[in-house]
Amino acid sequence: MTRKLLLKNAAELVTCRGTGPKTGAAMADIGIVTDGALWVEDGIIRRVGTTAEVLAGLDASDAEVVDAAGCCVLPGFVDPHTHFLFAGHREEEFSWRLRGDTYMQIMERGGGIVNTVRATRQASPEELTDIGWQRLSSMLSFGVTTVEGKSGYGLDAATECKQLAVMAQLNREHVVEVAPTFMGAHAVPPEYKGRTDEYVEYLLHEVLPRVAADGSAEFCDVFCEKGVFTVDQSRRLLREAQQLGLKAKVHADEIVSFGGAELAAEVGAVSAEHLLHASDEGIRRMAEAGVIAVLLPATAFCLREPYARARTMIDAGVPVALATDFNPGSCFSESIPLVIALAALYMQMTPAEIVTALTINAAAAIDRADRIGSLEVGKQADFIVLSHPSHLYLPYHAGVNCVETVVKHGRVVHDKNLI
Repeated sequence: MTRKLLLKNAAELVTCRGTGPKTGAAMADIGIVTDGALWVEDGIIRRVGTTAEVLAGLDASDAEVVDAAGCCVLPGFVDPHTHFLFAGHREEEFSWRLRGDTYMQIMERGGGIVNTVRATRQASPEELTDIGWQRLSSMLSFGVTTVEGKSGYGLDAATECKQLAVMAQLNREHVVEVAPTFMGAHAVPPEYKGRTDEYVEYLLHEVLPRVAADGSAEFCDVFCEKGVFTVDQSRRLLREAQQLGLKAKVHADEIVSFGGAELAAEVGAVSAEHLLHASDEGIRRMAEAGVIAVLLPATAFCLREPYARARTMIDAGVPVALATDFNPGSCFSESIPLVIALAALYMQMTPAEIVTALTINAAAAIDRADRIGSLEVGKQADFIVLSHPSHLYLPYHAGVNCVETVVKHGRVVHDKNLI
C-alpha cells in the first residue's frame, strides 16, 4: 500500500525552494507559505501550498496527519561538515586551550588529531557503530536529517576503510542519511613524522585507490594548512581523487591565510570549509567558481578565533552553508542551536540566510540539492516542525533546541513530546 502523510495548518511553511545553492540576495528568499501544507506519498512530496490548496480534491482519510497549527515547518537541517565517527575524547586538551595553548601547539607536542587516531585505530567496528549511532541520534534531535561524515582518524588504509565502512552501515540502518568523505589527509601520522611527502605518496598509491575501488566515499577532503599539508601536496591529492571519481573538498585557511580558498576554486571543489582567514582574492575566486563556503562558527567559538567573514562572502556572491564541525578536538558539539546563535550574533547573517545555509545550501555542499534541502514537489519529504510559529525564533530563542518533530523520508522519526 502507498504510504501517505499529510502535514497541514503550518503557521509558516518555509520551502527554501531551489535545486542548487543560493547566492547573494537569493539567500534571504526562503519561500514562506502561510497556513502551509504538504502531501507526501511513499516519502516523496507530491503537493505543496496552503492547507486549502493541498486539501482541494484530496482523499487523506488513510494518511498519517501532522497538524502543525501554530508551528513553523522547515526542510530538515543538513550538517555538511562533521567528524562524528571517532573513539576517545580530548577533554584535557580543551583545558589546555583555556590556559592559552594554541591548537597548533597542542598538535606539535603529540596531541590533537593524532591523539584521536590512537583511540580510533584500537576501536572495533562494533564499538564505532555504537558510538556513531548515539551521535546520529543526538543530531536527529536537533533536526538534522542528513549529515556529512569525514574519516581521517585512522591515517592508515585499514582504519580509514574501517571508518568509511561503519559510516556505510550507519547510513543503511540509521534514519539519518550519511554522506561519506575520505580524509586520510587530515594529519601526518606518528609513523610518518617529518616525512610528509612520503605520507602523501602512501595516500596516493595505497589508500586512495582502495577507497575509490570499494566505493565507500563520495568526497575527498584535505587539511590544507601551514604545518599540515601544503597547497602543492593538497593539489596532488585532490586531482588524483578527482581522477578516481571522488569529488573534492578542502579544509581551507582555518589557522592562517594559506591559499586554500584559491586552491578550492582552482580544482573546482564542491566546497571549501572553515575559511576563517580566507583572503579577498580567495573569496573572489570561490564566487567565480561556484565553490560553496561551509562556515563553522562553533569551531571559531571553541578556539576563540575570529569568525569567518560570512557577510563579505555572501555580498561577494559566494554560496554560504553552515555546519557544526562536530569533532573531538576543536569543536566537541553537535549543537545546531549554537551554530545558529553564533551565525546571527557574530557573523552578521540574517535569520533567513541562516535557514538557507542549513538547508538548500548545505544540501548543495554534499551534492544533494536535487533531492533534499527544500520542500518542493518531487523532493524527499525531510522536514522539521518547530515549537514556535516563525523561523525568526531560531536565533531569538538563543541556544535552545526549538525542534518538536522530525520527519525523514515521509516518516515521523523523532517527536520530542513522546520522549
